Amino acid sequence: MVVSEERIPSEIRRLIRGLALKNAYEHGGKAVEGPVMSAVLGEHPELKPLAKDLAKYVSQVVKEVNSLSFEEQKKLLMSEFPELLERKREKEERKRLPPLPQVDQCKVVRTRFAPNPDFYIHLGNARPAILSYEYARMYDGVMILRFEDTDPRIKTPIPEAYHQIKEDLRWLGVEWGEEYVQSLRMELYYEIARELLSRGAAYVDLCPQKVFREFKLRRVACPHRNVYPEKNLELFDKMRSGFFGEGEAVLRIKTDLNHPDFSVIDWVAFRIIDTDKHPHPVVGSKYVVWPTYNFAAGVDDHLMGVTHILRGREHSLNTVKQRYVYQHLGWVYPVVLNLGRLNLEGLILSKSRIKELISSRPGEFDGPSDIRFGTIASLRNRGIEAQTIREIILDVGVKLSDASISWDNIAALNRKLIDRDTKRLMAVFNPVELRVRNYPGPDRVVLSNHPENSSLGSREVPLDVSSGTLRVLIDRSDLGEVIKIGAFRLMELCNVRIVEVGEGILVSEYIGRDLKQARDARMPIIQWVPAGNNVALRILVPRDLEIMRIGGLGEPALTELKRGDKVQLVRYGFVKVRKQALSREDVIEAVFMHE
Repeated sequence: MVVSEERIPSEIRRLIRGLALKNAYEHGGKAVEGPVMSAVLGEHPELKPLAKDLAKYVSQVVKEVNSLSFEEQKKLLMSEFPELLERKREKEERKRLPPLPQVDQCKVVRTRFAPNPDFYIHLGNARPAILSYEYARMYDGVMILRFEDTDPRIKTPIPEAYHQIKEDLRWLGVEWGEEYVQSLRMELYYEIARELLSRGAAYVDLCPQKVFREFKLRRVACPHRNVYPEKNLELFDKMRSGFFGEGEAVLRIKTDLNHPDFSVIDWVAFRIIDTDKHPHPVVGSKYVVWPTYNFAAGVDDHLMGVTHILRGREHSLNTVKQRYVYQHLGWVYPVVLNLGRLNLEGLILSKSRIKELISSRPGEFDGPSDIRFGTIASLRNRGIEAQTIREIILDVGVKLSDASISWDNIAALNRKLIDRDTKRLMAVFNPVELRVRNYPGPDRVVLSNHPENSSLGSREVPLDVSSGTLRVLIDRSDLGEVIKIGAFRLMELCNVRIVEVGEGILVSEYIGRDLKQARDARMPIIQWVPAGNNVALRILVPRDLEIMRIGGLGEPALTELKRGDKVQLVRYGFVKVRKQALSREDVIEAVFMHE
């Protein structure tokens, strides 16, 4: 019986429909009335007097939703109720991330991700990026993207890295509200430097590095430390004008001469870099005096109003250094959350190591996005989902201790995310011909692309049948088991009994089509491809720093795949197409993702 809708407000009817679609989406296409009803009353307890009418209406809507295909449910949910998906995501992530410290002292939470564009970002970099974004989102704050590119000589920025980093972040679902490039902020740094010099908090040091080191080891001031501010300002202007060469003058921040760590003592805030020899990709040779990381990062965190910094534990000493600038200027230092190192077993994350491999073995690697590396671009090329990386990072969370992630963990999560929406096709990699006598037909068969997801459709496989004999190819790796048992099932096709084992050919006879027959007899079920109607495959399998190339043959439906498509090869694993086949004669090249 259709329930009268008059007593149920329109916004509640909409909510019920959305919650029913969401429940169906989360449970494989079948919504359940109880959770939907509980969710409605949980949000609107004032509706309890209408519980009987609500229950009837919920039952009616759930039946309507369950009559739709999973793909239709998903489409309606995403197009009409995106806020419900976002609400679920926020709830899960808020539950998993601990609250930020001292957040009650902030008007607006402002976090930042500050990569050096001297290379692509990797999984370790993705951690502070994702966490900074999620915390900003959690508190309705702002995340800043800041390119720290003030070292044109040692950590030379790569022009393409600016774009690639933003592309990787967008792919990861990271959004930023403000964007800055430090090389375009040089005049601001000069202003702060002049302020520090005017206050006597910094000075221009003309000592050779070796000489200054001797003073530092003795914990005494160098002769330039107590020069009056006006002279230091004059020397700083000379530095900027090009009067001094590289290494002849630096600007130092005054710290504690007795600090236990020698690197903290009067650390360098500005140095001279010959940008005629080392031009900057953004500003060329416009500047010769460049701020060090600690000066530019520390100053920007204040000027940009950053409230919370999430960065690697290895930056803890940098925090100590930067605090001296804050103390000299009367600034309040942001809250810092130090993160342990994140390692990915089996893949290289180190930028320096990747750079070394690319330069020392020219032509062997596909640049920083090579599938053997751990950059975000590499993982994407390998077929790993952005959501997999997000889940991994959120699972690790905010920890000071180091963490190692195994490829098996990544593969398991990725498999769970893509399995239902990925077509399943067949291939063999060490083919052996199987002849099936007394085969009654048909000469083509329609197979489902996924046993549990009808929305992925089906494909028609043409068979090689002549004079009652069917010819297919099976994998040699299955021979031992099927010969021992004597009978087996060709997946979704028919059951056969072995009658003759020849050189490179297995002869069998048709014994039926019934799947129950095969199960009752405990027959192995194996994949196959047509003997004549097939397509050549080449699978690239990363193994440490090597790539194995495995040849095989697949069913003709593989020719319909395009570059970037993912498919599960039955009983082999998931692969991502790298080179599509434009004709039946072409070889399809794909990257092995995982089992």
